Amino acid sequence: MLDNLRAMGVFACVVERNSFSGAAKELGITTSAVSQQIRSLEQEMNVTLLHRSTRKISLTEVGQAFYQSCQEMMAAAERGKIRISELQDNLIGELRLATTPELGAMHIVPALSQWMMAHSSLKVRIEAAHHYVDLVDQHIDIAIRMSPKMEQRDDYEFIPMARVEQVLLVSPSYLNQNPPIDCPQDLIKHELLPIDLMTDYSKFSFTHATSGEKVQIEMPVRIQTNNVFVAKTLCQNGHGIARILYLDAQHELRKSELIEILPNWKLPEYILYAVILKREQQPVKITRCIETLKNFFAQLPGGR
Repeated sequence: MLDNLRAMGVFACVVERNSFSGAAKELGITTSAVSQQIRSLEQEMNVTLLHRSTRKISLTEVGQAFYQSCQEMMAAAERGKIRISELQDNLIGELRLATTPELGAMHIVPALSQWMMAHSSLKVRIEAAHHYVDLVDQHIDIAIRMSPKMEQRDDYEFIPMARVEQVLLVSPSYLNQNPPIDCPQDLIKHELLPIDLMTDYSKFSFTHATSGEKVQIEMPVRIQTNNVFVAKTLCQNGHGIARILYLDAQHELRKSELIEILPNWKLPEYILYAVILKREQQPVKITRCIETLKNFFAQLPGGR
């Protein structure tokens, strides 16, 4: 099929140039190669497409009908090239993003809201799930993830956007009604409200911001969840201590609905990053989207 399409293109060029040699020059091949392509078409279809003479060529009746089909094919190919160029260089088509429900609702939508409004020709789909998606299998353009360290894969490109601290939070009422918390060891007397998507969610490795002292503990757990919103609500209702990323708790901290404990004892940071497939040239819609995300998160005190 591919050879036939190539031969149809050669035939159309011969008709347009009214010359085998002219077509050969246009296509960058030899005149004999042009002749061979035309002969192959005629032999396969068992027709004569061109009347040949020493001075000129002309179309047969069958050749005229076939030339119209060749023109339609060439026009379709050109439209395809234009469409590819538009998709590659302009903010049109569809952009598919994948992230977690919490990241999507609290950060990705606010980050991209004005950008999406400004580019109404671009369709956007945001896939929100807790499991990691395969970018190829699920046709994802950009995955936005949060983890203690970025993945390593040769076929993916990983783009860091922000470093985010973990904080320990309690409600004001919990702080007033329970034993004081002055050092990491005091946490053993309290219950953790973990988001169990975290690895080793009940274990803590603290480093003192000034002295560098390191302490490792494990907290007791009775109530747990897989959702940041639920963990914060449980914490606000005085059910225990929540281990949450600072980026996810800024609103509640500003309004004093939640209070940070042990601020001088630091937990390992998380990295907010984007994942895209490695390409020699990324579509503009992907690069512009990532630029918008990076600019948004650069202005947030996520890591303080």
